[in-house]
Amino acid sequence: MAVIHHTTLKPTKLELLTAWLPSRPWYRGAAEPELAKAGGFRLDDPQGEVGIEFMVVTDASGPQPVAYLVPLAYRGAPLEGAEHALVGTMEHGVLGRRWAYDGCHDPVVVAQLGALIEGRAQAQDQNVSDTPAQEIVVSRTGEGSLSSDFTVTDDREGTALTTPQGPVLRLHRALQPATDGLVVPPQGAIAHVAGSWEAADGTRAQGAFAVLHAGGRA
Repeated sequence: MAVIHHTTLKPTKLELLTAWLPSRPWYRGAAEPELAKAGGFRLDDPQGEVGIEFMVVTDASGPQPVAYLVPLAYRGAPLEGAEHALVGTMEHGVLGRRWAYDGCHDPVVVAQLGALIEGRAQAQDQNVSDTPAQEIVVSRTGEGSLSSDFTVTDDREGTALTTPQGPVLRLHRALQPATDGLVVPPQGAIAHVAGSWEAADGTRAQGAFAVLHAGGRA
């Protein structure tokens, strides 16, 4: 189960993201984001080596506040071949230096997201150790294992993880609140992960975090 260390981080996660987000093609705010933590969840690495967090942050720098989903991998050493996905490094008060990566490019994060969709893993609370996340909903039709062999593509709409077999896992980076709080996956979706976050006005919003499409363009 996920163990949360309540300690100092230098720089903080929000400081790292403030510098990194404007470089993303799906970012919609100003050159200097105005970020606030708004929600998210964690997943466990079965080997206990990689910290996995799906963070939601709100950005008030643009004409309208936007909530972003940012999967992060925290490692105790650099991930070989993933220099392009490095968000930054920070000093952890308990664990020492940590390398933070865009989780979509980390094989451990992708594997555990697949395990969550397949029902083999459980979303964990973002802030409390050994506690399931109550507001994360996973829905899937059909059976079978989801390949962890993804090609990752970022575009203006988010991040697509495409498998050689055809299925596409689309992560919604700029989150869209569901109408009346009811998350309805798009046509052709065979699974989705939904959650909630605190909107800029203090209300709770709910929407799709990730959607698995059977194949073709997602």
